[in-house]
Order: sequence, then C-alpha cells, then structure tokens
Amino acid sequence: MALQLVIGNKNYSSWSMRPWVLMRQLGLHFEEVKLHMDFSEHSHFRRELARFSPAGRVPVLVDDGFSVWDSLAILEYLHDKFPGRGIWPDDIQMRARARCMAAEMHAGFSALRSHCPMNIEAHLPEVGTRVWAEQAAVRADVTRIELMWAESLLASGGPFLFGEFSAIDAMYAPVCSRLRTYGLPVPASSQRYIEHMFAAPGVAAWVADALLEEDYLDFDEPYRKHR
Repeated sequence: MALQLVIGNKNYSSWSMRPWVLMRQLGLHFEEVKLHMDFSEHSHFRRELARFSPAGRVPVLVDDGFSVWDSLAILEYLHDKFPGRGIWPDDIQMRARARCMAAEMHAGFSALRSHCPMNIEAHLPEVGTRVWAEQAAVRADVTRIELMWAESLLASGGPFLFGEFSAIDAMYAPVCSRLRTYGLPVPASSQRYIEHMFAAPGVAAWVADALLEEDYLDFDEPYRKHR
C-alpha cells in the first residue's frame, strides 16, 4: 500500500509543505490527501482529519494504517524507512547539525511565523516593510536564520544547506516563501539560496499547485479581507 500524506491548503499550510516537498524532491512515492483547512468546531476538515490523527493537525503520514502526525517525526520516519535516500546528511556531525537546525525551526521563530504567515500566491512587501520596522523580534528571527544558513552554505559549498537537498531544506522551505512574500531584506547569499530553493523540483511543484488553488482563507489573511 502506498504511503499517504494528509495535508492542508498548499498556499497556507507551512507544516504540510515540509514533508511534501522532501518526498517529491527525493522521488518517494505517496498519495496526496488534501483537506480544505477549516478550524471551526464541527467542520469537514476536523471530521476527516480525525480519521488519520488524534492531534487534529496536518500533516499526517499514513503507512499501511500507521499514522505519524508531527512534521519532524515524519521526516525521521522517512529517514528510517528509506535509508540511503539522502533525507539527512550522511556525515554524523553534519547530520547532528542539520537536526539541531530543524529542531530550532520546529520550536522557534514564533515572531516570523505570527507576523508573516505563509501565503505563497501573495506579494505583500508593504506589510513586510511595516513588520520589519515595528517588530524587533522578527528582525531577530531573520538574523538568526541568516546566520545558520550562511554557516551551512559556506561549509557545504551549497547550493543547498548541506550540499544536496535534504530534510533540513524542506524544513526551511516555508521560511523562504515568507521572506519572498513579504520582501524582507536578506543578504545576497540568502537570496541565492532562496532562488535555488524555488528552482528545486519539489518546491516548484508545491508552489505551482498553490498558485492554482485560489482558495482564500480569511482567517489566515486578516489584512486582505477586502479580497
């Protein structure tokens, strides 16, 4: 039975994006199950998601009836299931460093997430300019991300964080999208990395699908209720 990956809207669901782009990029075959995100109490989204996960969140990886419902846990499960496929770097120290960076992404950068929610089809530099001027915590988040990226790219030689595309790039794919959507200022090395990310087949395929959705969620876009 093929793996299933349960995801939310591609335009908005940053956590869904991470395992999807990794699996697509590395050629790991799976069936996509996409649910229209709706967090109201008795929504179809909640009812359907309950079939796959007790946590009530996307993404969920389903392997022959067995569910893994946390994005980082999904990446680790895939690493164990498909050894040698490049999900994490081969070198033990580089793999540990990549996992540190993934854990930092998983648990941190709340200011960037809150003030710059992922919205792939939007172009919101005016919002980004205001956020950058008013939110010191966002500037601190971006500075920390830039430092990690610069160190990894310098050590690996690029074009991705540890040379070849791996789970750590998938973890930061939504960050690349946020930086681009809101036009936040980044140095040239980060901009080159973002360009490589959007050119990667897995990321490009997700973005193409997101642009076709035209599925506006007002709770995710309070600044565009006039749409």
